[in-house]
Amino acid sequence: QVQLVESGGGLAQQGSSLRLSCATAGFNFIEASMAWFRQAPGKEREIVATNSFSVYYRDSVKGRFNIFRDSTKNTFYLQMKDLRPEDTAVYYCAAKWTRTSKVYLMSADYDAWGQGTQVTVSS
Repeated sequence: QVQLVESGGGLAQQGSSLRLSCATAGFNFIEASMAWFRQAPGKEREIVATNSFSVYYRDSVKGRFNIFRDSTKNTFYLQMKDLRPEDTAVYYCAAKWTRTSKVYLMSADYDAWGQGTQVTVSS
């Protein structure tokens, strides 16, 4: 059974840091493309960062967010620092069964999703 379970969200002060985790099971983690998306109230879901054989970060998080994998734990991470109120959103982990040099930026590209974890940044 495919599982993606996010954790680590919560309330943070502007300028602080949080680390989100996405624990996975039921698929080949090493051969999957992984991504973090987020959705703020009233807005479309947007890509935050993706890790295939290439790495992509949206412009607004470059230099502040970092994604990485721990293949020994089948876990995907999003380290966020210098958080801003505009980072407030529900953050979702997503997996695509193929991993190539291409970056996949659209929600429809992904095959499985976690339930999401809320990140709220106060000013």
